[in-house]
Parts: sequence; structure tokens; C-alpha cells
Amino acid sequence: MTPNLRQLDSDSEHGDKILRCQELIDYQFKDIELLRNALTHASGASHRLASNERLEFLGDAVLGFVVCSWLYDEYPDYNEGDLTKIKSAVVSRRTCGKVACQIGLDECLIVGRGVTRNRSYPRSLVSDVFESIVAALYLDGGHQVVRERLVRWLRPEVEAAVQSQGATNYKSTLQQRAQRDIACTPQYRLKREMGPDHRKSFLISAVIDGEEFTAAWGSNKKEAEQKAAANALAEMSGEAIPFPLTEDFTVGE
Repeated sequence: MTPNLRQLDSDSEHGDKILRCQELIDYQFKDIELLRNALTHASGASHRLASNERLEFLGDAVLGFVVCSWLYDEYPDYNEGDLTKIKSAVVSRRTCGKVACQIGLDECLIVGRGVTRNRSYPRSLVSDVFESIVAALYLDGGHQVVRERLVRWLRPEVEAAVQSQGATNYKSTLQQRAQRDIACTPQYRLKREMGPDHRKSFLISAVIDGEEFTAAWGSNKKEAEQKAAANALAEMSGEAIPFPLTEDFTVGE
């Protein structure tokens, strides 16, 4: 008999829920008591320290850190304000409760007899167990274990939040599309710069898998790259480019 199953023998009433949860999150706990506590609402605990309240406290911090580091790595062209908006949407109680139900964690909750379940548990209760599971995974398996699962569970929510910011960040939108459709990362080519040092303008084009799209001018390289990305997105969709070259700025090769 494995250690996990031996530990569960003393609690056959809740053993099925604990085993089922491990299947749902695709992880076998070394310390099964961590998982038991993570799933246990205060109403179902023998004492408050055996409930998921302490794990929920830690899980909130772990969730925030993992999502922040993920966004920082995956969206290098987003500024602090955009990243904060995305993170806030992804770690909200509404999102945590929604994702917990999608995983099936609501079916694994251990609650007291006084907590009735008509059609569903309150969303706040389910979001709490999501955070406590995050903490339990972190304590039992480490950062990589919890990050892999959060990326899998939360990616649709992150992409939806990113899409809502995409209108102001064409580079990230173009990068996502290029990587998704042709497994290629866009490059940006400086075509021309003009003007005095204190007032330069830059002409930059986006290049994807050897194909160069219509260049755009900007008062700095960051602005020019954003406009070039917007032009590339429009051309890829067969739409009119938003930043055409005017006669005043048209340059030869």
C-alpha cells in the first residue's frame, strides 16, 4: 500500500474526495495532510488550524507571485500598468472561483453538516479552496509544480485579459499571433532615422519569417515598433493599414 493510501485509511469518509482531487490536479501529494487541509472548510475541520484558512493566506501570495512572474516573462512589451490590469483580472475571486469549478474542485470540498449544498457552493468558498490548493501544491511540490498547473488552468483567462489590452499593445498581439500561427517571433527592422538628436524620428518595419510588412514612423523606436506591428496585423488580416507612409516621410531603400 502506498503512503498516500495508508494515510487515507483513517478517513474513509473523505478519502474519495482527496483521491479524486489528486486526479483532477494531476499531482500526487507526498504529504496528504496538506491536501486534506486545503480541501477542508472551517465548518468541516476538527479545529481551525486543520482548515484551509492558513493555506488560503499563503496561496493568495503564491498565486500573485506566479502570475506576475509569468506575465513578466511572456509579455515583455507590456508596461507596468497593463500588466497590473491583467494580473488583477486573473487573480480575482471571480476568476479563481470560476477556474476552481472548471477543474472540479467544488466536488472535492470537505465541509461540515451545517453547510448545505443545494445547487452549488458559494463562489467565494470555491475561490478560497483554489488558493489553498495553490499553497498546498507550492509547499509539497515547489514553485515549478504550481507554476505548470497555474499556466495550464489560467491561460484562457490570461489570454482574454491580454486581448482586452491588445488594442493598445500591437507588438504583443502580433507576437502571439505569429507564434500561434507560424511558430515564429516577429523581428523589427530599422529602415531609417532622421532629424536632430533631440528630435529624431524612426522608420521601422515588422518582419515575420522573412516577410517584411509596411514600415511606420515614430518619434521613438518603441512608438515606431508599435505602429509597425499594427500595420503588420492589418496586412495579415487583409485590412487597410492604420499608419500609412505619408508623402513627406516616404523614403527609398
